[in-house]
Order: sequence, then C-alpha cells, then structure tokens
Amino acid sequence: MNAHDSEKVIGTLLSQGYTQVAKPDEADLVLYNTCSIRDKAEQKVFHRLQEFKRHNRGKVFGVLGCVAQQEGERIFERAPHVSLVAGSASYAKLPEMLVQLESGNRRVTGLSLDNDQAFETPFTRRDNPHRAYITIIEGCDKSCAYCVVPFTRGPERSRTSESVLREARELARMGYIEIQLLGQNVNSYRDPSPAGWDFARLLRAMGEVDGIRRVRFTTSHPRDFVKEIIDAIDDNPVLCNHVHLPVQSGSSRVLARMQRLYTRDEYMRRIDWMKQARRNISITTDIIVGFPGETEEDFEQTLALLDEVEYDSLFGFKYSRRPNTAALDIADHISEEEKIRRLAIVQEKQRAIQIRRNSDLVGTVEETFVEGYNHATGQWIGRTSQNRTLNFVHPHVAGPRDGATLSGANLAGANLAGANLAGTSWSVRVTRAGPNSLAGEAVI
Repeated sequence: MNAHDSEKVIGTLLSQGYTQVAKPDEADLVLYNTCSIRDKAEQKVFHRLQEFKRHNRGKVFGVLGCVAQQEGERIFERAPHVSLVAGSASYAKLPEMLVQLESGNRRVTGLSLDNDQAFETPFTRRDNPHRAYITIIEGCDKSCAYCVVPFTRGPERSRTSESVLREARELARMGYIEIQLLGQNVNSYRDPSPAGWDFARLLRAMGEVDGIRRVRFTTSHPRDFVKEIIDAIDDNPVLCNHVHLPVQSGSSRVLARMQRLYTRDEYMRRIDWMKQARRNISITTDIIVGFPGETEEDFEQTLALLDEVEYDSLFGFKYSRRPNTAALDIADHISEEEKIRRLAIVQEKQRAIQIRRNSDLVGTVEETFVEGYNHATGQWIGRTSQNRTLNFVHPHVAGPRDGATLSGANLAGANLAGANLAGTSWSVRVTRAGPNSLAGEAVI
C-alpha cells in the first residue's frame, strides 16, 4: 500500500513538470513516504532525516504518509529542516502545497483525513509494467488495541465499484495483466453507489475484466471475511488462490485483549472454508508475539495454531507500543528479551513448516508468471497463483537480450532466442524446494 502511495506521489509530481532523479543527493526536493505501524520504522524516519540534514543543505524536505499523519506539526520540532508534512489523504493536493513553499512559506501541512477522493489520484506512475495496484478502500473502522492505522488513515471510505472497474479496464487496455486490490481492510469494502456491492461481488467482477489474467487482494480482516470470497476464488482461476488472513494470536484470551472481534474458533472456521475449497488455496498470516499479558500458555496456543493451519508463510512481529492505541493502558508488558525469544521460536517453527509444504510441490507443474531475470543464477524469476516464488530455467531462453520482447503465454513455436520472458506465463515443473522459494524447469 505504501509502494502504491509512492506511485501516486511520483505520478502527480511528474504531471506538474517535476523530474525524478536517481539519487537523493541529486534532488532539490526529497520526500519521505513513511510507515508508523511499528516503532522501529518510525524511528528510522527521523534517523534518516538527521543524516540528510548534515550532508544536504539547501534541499527542501517533506515527510509524507503515516508518520506525518501521526506526528503532524511535531515533526517540525523534531526535524526543523523539514518544510512539508502531509498525510496520505492529501497527495492529490501536493502541487498546491509545493506552490506555497515556492511562494516563501517555510512550513506547509496537509493533514486532513476528510477526503473521499484520496485514492482517486488522477496521475499515477506505475513502477511495474505488468502488475498494477488499485486502492479500493482507505482507512479502517476497527479498533485493534495495538494498531495506529485508524488514527493515521482515518475511517473507512470505499470507492464506487464503477470507478474501480473503470480503472481496471484502462489498465488492461494499457497492457497490464495482473491487478492487486488494496486496502487496510479490503473485505469490509462496501460500494457507496446504489449498486451496493460487497467485496465478494466486486472480486467476481474484477475476475471478468477482459485482458486481466490474475487478481490478488490484501489485506483481510477475519471478522469481515465471508465464505462468498472463497466461492468466488473457486469459480474463477483468474482470482489467485492465495489469501492473507492475519490471525495475530492463537489465543482467544489474547485476541479479546487485542480487540480483534473474533475468537480462535471463529478464525478456524474461515480456515476450514479454505481447506475445503475445490482449489488449493495458499494461506498466509501475521503473528504478533509479546502482546501485553501474553502468558506462556497463550504463546503455546499460537504455536499449536501454526501446526494446525500449516501456513505457507507468515510475517512475525514483536509487539510494538504505538501512540493513540488502547494497548498503552494494558498492564503486564512483556520484556524485550522474552519477545525476541518468542519471535525466534515462531520463525523456526514456521521455517520447518514451509520446508515441508514446499517440498510437497516437487514434481508438480505450476503456472508461473515471469517477473524478471536473475543474471547471477541464470534463472527466470517467477510467481505462482499461490504467490510462491518459483525461479526456473528455460531450455531455449538463457537470458534476455535488449529489445527482444514477447507477449502472451506459452508461446510455442516463437523465436525465443534472447527474448525477455517478463510478462508471460509458463508451465513450470518444480524440481527443488527451499523454505522461501521453489526452483524448476519450463515445460515445453
């Protein structure tokens, strides 16, 4: 989501005649797009601002994103050389704010969250020539005790289904073949137009857009995750068979303290929907260890959940205190040393699970979308519908040659010598498996 926000910012500035340069040292204007989901990310922002202050006098600095929204004008106090502070809802107004700076204003802010058009930035610079992001909903109405997102992104605001589909059709016309739907909580999407579509209905419609071959989405909240989403995935292979469903803890007691609005049993009911689906759905998740009051028994329940679900991958985090969150008032904080220990155990267990699950795929044939080429390994970099990295060799294409491009899938009979396979799909037989990726050979 932050990467797509950066695309919006760059596209907006390019449309106003600005030129993007390769390195910050070459720039007159340096903008930091920030994340405040964890304390470490926030501190990194101020560390880098201080580094650039020492070596880059005369530049104009701006802080964008969640840290900007969270800290507001306090950023000017912590980093006096910063001239611009703007949250994600203000990106469309960046040109106006920069005009104010050029007119002599020393400090300019854009911190209002009252903007239903925040995700409709008219100019977006797409970084990937084949895959594109579409924001369908901004903000979050949940109040998870550890999460700063409702404060930094504001309440939920959904786009109309018509505007989402219009953007998807335009992207398909431009040659994009994969779309990822984005939102802090995509499955709470509600079409504000009279059509009144929910997320499952929008997902089905996205799978029917001519020219789009893959549709993904992130991130989901278990409370709003309904079986109709799995039914849609089952009915259309264009919808990728991968679901990221953050659980955060395997203990219902901890989930209640986190204010997650579901129990372990309710979460497992959604896992059962996916396990019983006709398609083999890859399931990934987020885990937080060391939430205030998490006992050893609670932690053991999380480890048991990993064994029961057997996730295909997970993001593990130590609990991090964030401003304006309810968890600040919860006593019984876990020591940093204990959080480190628990996170290491989670990561070790998950690594073993991934090795086992990936090894089960050796010998299978997977449709693989090519994203690039690794000159160091001599392999094409691919990704399966289940969001697994599958790097492979092709018997007729040892590597790309400048100017040689292809389009389409499984181009049997084409002159492939030196072609760039990026943007095409190939059937690949898996020959090796590791904890984080697969390797294979194209099936010709």
